[in-house]
Formats: sequence, C-alpha cells, structure tokens
Amino acid sequence: MPFLDVCFSPELIHLYELKGRVVVVVDILRATSSMVTGLAHGLERIVPVSSLEDCKLYSQQGYLTAAERDGKMASDFDLGNSPFSYMSELVKGRTLAMTTTNGTRAIRLSAAADKVVVGAFLNLSSVAAYLLEQQKNVLVVCAGWKGKFNLEDTLFAGALAHKLQDSFEPENDATLAAWHLYETAKNDLEGFLSKASHVQRLRNLDIFKDITFCLQPDVYDIVPVMEGDYLVPYTPEVIKS
Repeated sequence: MPFLDVCFSPELIHLYELKGRVVVVVDILRATSSMVTGLAHGLERIVPVSSLEDCKLYSQQGYLTAAERDGKMASDFDLGNSPFSYMSELVKGRTLAMTTTNGTRAIRLSAAADKVVVGAFLNLSSVAAYLLEQQKNVLVVCAGWKGKFNLEDTLFAGALAHKLQDSFEPENDATLAAWHLYETAKNDLEGFLSKASHVQRLRNLDIFKDITFCLQPDVYDIVPVMEGDYLVPYTPEVIKS
C-alpha cells in the first residue's frame, strides 16, 4: 500500500525525498483554487512563476499575466488571485503566467517529484481519483503563508487523507494530525477557519465571497498536472507521456 505524507510548509520540503512521489501542492486561499477554476473555465495552460518581474515578461509573448502579493492584486497585471476573475471569457484558450505569495513558489520547489499536481477543495475527489490511478507515494505540500503553517491547507491534506484512507497508509504524524484536524472541522469548515490568519487577512481586504467559494468541495472535476513548465488539465495521454 502506498504512503501519504504531509509537508506543512515549503520551508520543510528539503526534509522529504520527492523522487518516486506524486506531490499535491495546495494553496486553498487562493492560488490553487484559482488555477483549478481557470483551467476549468478554458485556460489552456498556466506557467507558475516565482517573481513579479519574471511574470511581467511573459506579457511580451502574448500571455495573460496574474500576480498577487499579500492578498492583493499586483499593479500592471491582467488578473489577481480571486477565482471569480478566472470565470471570464477572457481566459478561454489562453496561456497564463501566474505568480503568488505562496502557491507558485511551492509548485516550483516541488519540481523534483515524479509528478506535481494542484489540489483544492474545489477538485478534491478528482485529485483523490487521480492518486488512486497513479498508485505512488504521495506528499501533500501545503503552501502555508510565507513559510509558516496555516490551517486551510492542512485541512485539505486531512480531507484528502480521509478520502484515501482505504488505499493509502499515513506515513508520518503530520498525516495523522491533518486527518484529525479535518475530522474536527469537516462539518463547518468556514466556521472552523473563522479566526484563521489568512481568513482574517482576506476579510480585512473586504474579500469574503472568495473564502466561501474556495471551501466548497468538488465544484470541478479537473486535475492540473505539471508538464514541463506548464500546468495543464489531466488527460490519460498527459500521464503516459
């Protein structure tokens, strides 16, 4: 039986052997939720970028650009980090270069894994089904907040562990902790997170509907997977390549 482990922060990723694993990167509020939403609404592919400067350069290639820092949309970019902005006709058939405070960095740091996929509550069951297909050890990498632990990403890890409990074995105490946290919170995720630091941060920016939306399970059936430098929607052909 394969193992499932949880890395609570990208700052801890050096402690894990990525080779031979599938890494699921999660940044619930809001990078990976926006990525899933964008690809579900017609984005062709997404390139995760570390810096604002590098991201801006992609506009010269005709890419859409998206940037967020400290919860706010950066100036001179096409999009920010709200999933609602990715429901527009603007994204259909386009390639997006995206940089965020936490999520895109976590993706780049996970590059040594056999596969890197993007998870959110919005595609929870589809990610679980994908991992069952792969039958490899899994590491959930929580993007956290500037290297620190956060609750919302850990709750996703626990929800994924719960879904896979009959087919994957917890590898370490981190998985058990995430699982038990989710068991405590699962009947009211938004209420449980009401005092969480990033929820408070977004509320201070008058961002409310994003929080509710990003905590919904199984809105989309898409699984973004890294192929080269790009996140693309899962297809069997992509996985076999």
